[in-house]
Amino acid sequence: MNSYLLLFFAIICEVIATSSLKLSDGFTNLIYSIITIVGYSASFYLLSLALKTIPVGIAYAIWSGIGIVLISLIAWIFLKQTLDLAALVGMGFIMFGVVIINLFSKVSGH
Repeated sequence: MNSYLLLFFAIICEVIATSSLKLSDGFTNLIYSIITIVGYSASFYLLSLALKTIPVGIAYAIWSGIGIVLISLIAWIFLKQTLDLAALVGMGFIMFGVVIINLFSKVSGH
């Protein structure tokens, strides 16, 4: 399987796990606690597979950068947490950085 596809699924699992972590209410809600544990486990497993061919610094930059933006958007849309202009601009820079890495980095393992 393509390493970047594995990385994509690792990001999705991490976003689901982090969203569930908030909803687990300090691991007092069993369903969301289980989703959190399973999601993080799947995320790290898939990330470990992606790291077979993608350099760790590049993979982690993409994984964390996209994860930050997606979690922030989910918190904004579904959990009604506010994002001010500075937060939106910062997330734009994060996404711009991920694009630069993928388009121009010679060490990105393409």
